[in-house]
Order: sequence, then structure tokens, then C-alpha cells
Amino acid sequence: MYLSTIGRTELPPDAGGPGRRRWHLVGGNVLALGTVSLITDISAEMVTAVLPLYLVLGLQLSPAAYGVLDGLNTGATALLRIAGGYAADRVSRRKAVAGAGYGLSALAKLGLVAVGNSVSAIGLVLAADRAGKGLRTAPRDALITLSAPEHALGRAFGVHRAMDSIGAFAGPLVALAVLTAAGQSFDAVFVTSFCIAALGVLVLVLFVRDHRQARPPAGTVSPRAVGRLLRDRPVQRLVAAACLLGLATIGDGFVYLLLQRRESLSVGWFPLLAVGTSLSYLILAAPLGALADRVGRLPVMLGGYGVLAVVYLLLHGPLGGPALLVLVVGLNGVFYAATEGVLMALAAPVLPERLRTTGIALIQSGQAIAYLGSSVLFGLAWQAWGPAAASRGAAVCVVVGALATAFLLMAKNSPERQGTSS
Repeated sequence: MYLSTIGRTELPPDAGGPGRRRWHLVGGNVLALGTVSLITDISAEMVTAVLPLYLVLGLQLSPAAYGVLDGLNTGATALLRIAGGYAADRVSRRKAVAGAGYGLSALAKLGLVAVGNSVSAIGLVLAADRAGKGLRTAPRDALITLSAPEHALGRAFGVHRAMDSIGAFAGPLVALAVLTAAGQSFDAVFVTSFCIAALGVLVLVLFVRDHRQARPPAGTVSPRAVGRLLRDRPVQRLVAAACLLGLATIGDGFVYLLLQRRESLSVGWFPLLAVGTSLSYLILAAPLGALADRVGRLPVMLGGYGVLAVVYLLLHGPLGGPALLVLVVGLNGVFYAATEGVLMALAAPVLPERLRTTGIALIQSGQAIAYLGSSVLFGLAWQAWGPAAASRGAAVCVVVGALATAFLLMAKNSPERQGTSS
């Protein structure tokens, strides 16, 4: 009973009025950031949709090798995330740091064309792409927290993630269209992806407003201040929870590869698995963000991880055929809608404004480093014990991680209790 109410944010008197009155609280800057993410995600998901197939079927990588590459793709840039977040707080130029990240990711798409079939070079290019994501994510999310009132943060992140997922929905379709038109040429996908990413950078420059502040007084943003932030008990609990949840999560590429192998999907159908997940995410991100503001952010987030455990169990359950495909990709989208923005909305009230970007980067970096370990371990487990045992083990890890997170964030001095009193 307590779980259903913690983290609930008190709304102002007019917040429960007409839909227009509620949703205008999101603000134009959140919508501009959402547009940038929409365009960028079209570019990113064009590559993401074809990359597992290209690496595992095209270059004949083993599951373990793919797991290492996939983990490095996300986790190896964790320190750069922290550096980017700290720099954005230090100079109070969150838009500039985010723009550098978007630009680096755009250039990495051309790098995929230049390196050819060299697996090591592909790994370096993917690391550069993720470095760009690492640089931009914390400043972008910090701008969202500064562009909407605290009681509407779940809604703001939900709207942003919904726009982001429109791009994720469209990206694989664009990739499929380019592959069809270009005679299955992956280079054509990469070049088109670069052009779209460059458009996203242009939109950021022209339409996103920075929340500029005077240069912070000496000591306000410093390594010592970051150390004090890390000694804060609620922040420690958030970072620990993010690490646990990252360690319990395997990449979508593994989920889609398992589906492809079980159902013997053709190459042409493979990118559409990501489309299904993105469609579900698109439909549910904003409603679940608003629900989190009303009933509590922690229960919504934990519910999302419960759904993820079901996804992993379904991968080798009794269900098969089209019903399995629809259910897995749909529930995978529910997981993202209930967790991605909600974790940041949960963290924002706990983090001081001057160090908010750094704090968000610390949380995201902990999750990314843990995800690196998760991908490597799952790839090894798949190779050693087979896909069925590996996916069932992953489901158990999700349940354990969610229970541990509930314990951490419901404890005294937790961020949820602070959010209740704010």
C-alpha cells in the first residue's frame, strides 16, 4: 500500500483541469529538445536496427564477441558522460556540451562507411558514437528538468521520450527503405543516417534555448563539490539502484537476435522488430510519465522492470509465432516507457541545480558501466549454456535487481521520501 503512494508529487490546484492546461506545463523548450531527439533517433535507429544482423550474420561474430562489442558500445563512455556533465555545470553551457555530443555522433555515422569490415575499427567508431551520446544525454536531461516545473517532470520526460520514440519508430523503416532502394547496401544506410543526424544538430542550434546562469562561485562546481554530492545518502542510493538495474538489463540487440533465431525471421523483417518496440514506447511514454507524477515514480519504474522479466521469460516460453513477436516487442516498449524518463524524473528533485547535470551523468554512468558487464556476461552465458538458460537467468536477475532497488529507494533518506516531502 505504501509502495503505491511514495514519490507522489503534490500538484497545483489547476493541474487537474483540462488537458490543455496540464500539458502546456511541458513547455516549448522540452518540445524543441524532443524534436532534436526525434530527428537524431531516426539516424541512430537506422544503424541500430541493422547492426546486430550485420555483425552476427554478416561478419559472423559469436554471441560472446557481440556481447563485448555491445557492452563497450554503451559502457565504455561512462567516464566521458561524467566529464561532459561536469563541464556543462562548470561553464553553465548545457546546450553547447549537448551540441558537441550530437555532432560527434553524426560524424561517427560516416566513420562506419570508412572502416569497412574491420571489427576493431567498427568498435572504435561505435565507441565514438556512444561517446557523443554520453556527452549529450546528461546536459539534455538537465535542460528538461530546468524547462518544466517539478510537479510535471514525469510528464515532461514522458513527452520528450515519446517524441524520441517517434524517431526510433521511423528509423528502422527508413533503414529498410534505404536497404531496399540501394540493393542491400549498408553503406547507403550509414550515409543517409549521417545526413539526418546533421539536421538534428541544426535544429538544436536554431531552436533549443539554454538555461544560462552566471558563472558559479568558486567551489560551487568543483571536484570537492562532486565528492560531497556523492556522499549524499539519497544520491548514493540512486546511483546504486541505477547500477543494479543496468546489470540486470540486456541489450535489445540480444532480444531481437533471440527472436530472429527462434522464429527464423528473414533479414528483411529483422529491422521491424525495433519498430514494434518503438511504437509501443511511443504510445505509452507520455501517459506513463503522467501516471508516475500522480501515483509515484518508483512503483511505475519497478512495474516496468517486472514487464522486462516477462519479456525475457517469453523468449523461450511455450508461446510462438506472430503472437510471440507482437507480445515481446510490445512489452519491451512498455518497459522503456515506464523506466527511461521516470528514473530521471525521480532523480531531479534530489540533485542541486548547480550540479544537476553532473548528478544525472553519475547516475547514467553507473547504469552504463553495469550494462557493459551485463552484455558481456549474457553473451558468455548464451555461448556456454545456450540461449534458453541465458534468457531465463536474465529474468531472475531483473527480479532480484528490482527488489533490491525497491529496498534502496524506499528506505529512510531515500530519494522517493525526499520527493514526497518536497
